[in-house]
Amino acid sequence: MTRVEPVRRTDRLTPDEITAILDLADAAELADGVYPLSEDVVLRVRGARGVFFLAGDAGFATVDDGAGELVVHPSVRRRGVGTALLESAGDGPSSFWAHGDDPGARAFAEGLGFSRERVLWQMRRSLAEPLPPDRLPDGVTVRQFRPGHDEAAWLGVNARAFAHHPEQGRWTEHDLTLREQEPWFDPAGFLLAVDVADTLLGFHWTKVHPSTAVDPALGEIYVLGVDPGGHRRGLGRALSVAGLTHLKQQGLGTAMLYVDESNEAAVRLYRGLGFGVHATDVMYHRGA
Repeated sequence: MTRVEPVRRTDRLTPDEITAILDLADAAELADGVYPLSEDVVLRVRGARGVFFLAGDAGFATVDDGAGELVVHPSVRRRGVGTALLESAGDGPSSFWAHGDDPGARAFAEGLGFSRERVLWQMRRSLAEPLPPDRLPDGVTVRQFRPGHDEAAWLGVNARAFAHHPEQGRWTEHDLTLREQEPWFDPAGFLLAVDVADTLLGFHWTKVHPSTAVDPALGEIYVLGVDPGGHRRGLGRALSVAGLTHLKQQGLGTAMLYVDESNEAAVRLYRGLGFGVHATDVMYHRGA
């Protein structure tokens, strides 16, 4: 039975609490057709460390650097659980992600003084359709990531490529290591573009999502970046095609990616590769 209890703040989670949070997220996905938590939040939950707000098994929220996510069990919505979670997280400047551009989430956010601040698109394309031809710039080859060898170089290029990105650009060695330890991690799908001196110029890190109750198995353009200091014309597009080719060779039928609506250059690249908008995530912000 779903329990509606007073909200409790904690920075550690027990194994039972971890299970309850992930079960809550699964229930919300079945009801809404979209998973309510980002990968980063799931990793924090599994690691049992962070800033968490629990309303029994009825609701969950977490906050990191002023931005957070929350989910309420479908059976107890419209009973004030979401409001209680937000109030417990503080009434100062804050931002929360709503996965899926749901009218109910929008009404809930606006009713509490939040407004749309950022839009993240999930785009998809069929891998059954032919991929556009492309070639790497002269002097550039692609090889797979070598765990224990390429971390420092990758972190440097990632930081420069995403210097203005609020999440990706601040990745640390710990963030990378956590993902290398995930069961989905596959070095063969982590493609690095290098020059003749093996200097890293760009990368395309792919990810395979197993099938779920609402989706078939999906291949993802997980992170795609080109070092702005060593930019070679067309490298981003060529790396995109190389990664999509790899995913197609794994027998996957659909590719996906996430991109900020405001990133016009990236959106133009992905539309040119046959991607269309499939779903929308919205960040809502409330000032002081």
